[in-house]
Amino acid sequence: MTTAPHTASRPDASIDGRALRTVCGSFATGVTVITSGTGDDAAGTTVNSFTSVSLDPALVLICLHENSRLLPVIRSSGGFVVNFLTRRQEPVAWAFAGRNTARLAETPHHRTGNGLPVLSDALGHLECRVATEYEGGDHSILLGQVVGLGAPADQEDPLLFFQGAMRELGEPVPAHGR
Repeated sequence: MTTAPHTASRPDASIDGRALRTVCGSFATGVTVITSGTGDDAAGTTVNSFTSVSLDPALVLICLHENSRLLPVIRSSGGFVVNFLTRRQEPVAWAFAGRNTARLAETPHHRTGNGLPVLSDALGHLECRVATEYEGGDHSILLGQVVGLGAPADQEDPLLFFQGAMRELGEPVPAHGR
């Protein structure tokens, strides 16, 4: 049995946020841009806190910070689109990652039948209707029922996020990354 050299437990359950982010960064995730809204209020934000929850009914969840400018847009529209990014879309991921994110109007997109924006070059997308919203500390956890989907770029490689950096499949991790 091997023991991790840097394990730590805290009986008072207070965990340093930076340490938590570092450890969770060891879990590779796909990169998504969540889009929502109609007309001029349409917006997007980069998110890697996405998971498939159920196939029947088709449910997924995303997590957004309580101060996210996208959260009121989703609440107003009642839905959102999860756009799975290709490795070629790293600039798109960074453009939607900060507080002053890219304008959706400047990014190639089209609309679903319900009027929600879909990034045109995405690996795939899921259109969701908000089923439930939960409080989760400083985040809101949104459970979405999938009402539409598509995978137009299915021959592309996905964009991944690992140890604080965007990566692609098979890319070596730099030695200073650990």
